[in-house]
Amino acid sequence: MAPKWRELADKLAEQIKHGDYAPGDRLPQIRELVEAGEGSKATVHAAYKALEAEGLVTSSRGHGTVVRERAPLKRLGIARYDKAKWRDGDEVAFIADRVASGRAFKRNEQTQSVSRVPATAAVAAAHGLSEGADVYARARLVKEGDQPTHTLTSYYRPEHVEGTRIVDPTPGPAGKGGGFRVLYDAGYEIDHMREELFARAAKPEEADQLKLMPGEWVVELHRTTYTADGTIVEFAIGVHAATRFAWAYDFKVPDSAVEESR
Repeated sequence: MAPKWRELADKLAEQIKHGDYAPGDRLPQIRELVEAGEGSKATVHAAYKALEAEGLVTSSRGHGTVVRERAPLKRLGIARYDKAKWRDGDEVAFIADRVASGRAFKRNEQTQSVSRVPATAAVAAAHGLSEGADVYARARLVKEGDQPTHTLTSYYRPEHVEGTRIVDPTPGPAGKGGGFRVLYDAGYEIDHMREELFARAAKPEEADQLKLMPGEWVVELHRTTYTADGTIVEFAIGVHAATRFAWAYDFKVPDSAVEESR
């Protein structure tokens, strides 16, 4: 039998999905549900926290618990980097997420700025450079309509991207196929990558940029992209509004014992 808080969370989730509570509506205060016999204060609080974790509501002091305007976007894992999408077509990663979510997109929903900057300690370590060495930073803010979803800043060695569309500050993806296609055309075909995720509270400037409510969390992404010979051609740091994405990974389960026996 599911715990009482789970039953209440499921009941409220169904009411949200059926439109009993519309986007922007405030759910009843905790004490109101307690008085209505839905459970203890701890039970209702746990149910609300579960709804928040599932991306259905946001909660903050002074605003209460409010139904989110839209369901979270699918943030694809491996599939968003399928070479057929950007090498042979024009489906850059954020567009792949929108397509998978059944959501509309416009190419100008990704804006960017490009500058040559001194490498921070993290960027220098990723690229195997000395701290302070020159790198290109390509910073993007991605929106869905008027709502920001995430930022992503990619750092490149100048010798890999000098003279390419990657260092062109024109808003939007870096031409057909985006940055990965630019690297491919320059002779740096991406082969594998590593992604690391960190959940944390948003910094004040991030909350302002992403239009987050007080106390909302973000997921920080570190992505390192390699060619087949191990050359690092991009190190990226992304900051994603945590409740605006549902992260999904679909991959073949490895069997290292079989690999070692070959």
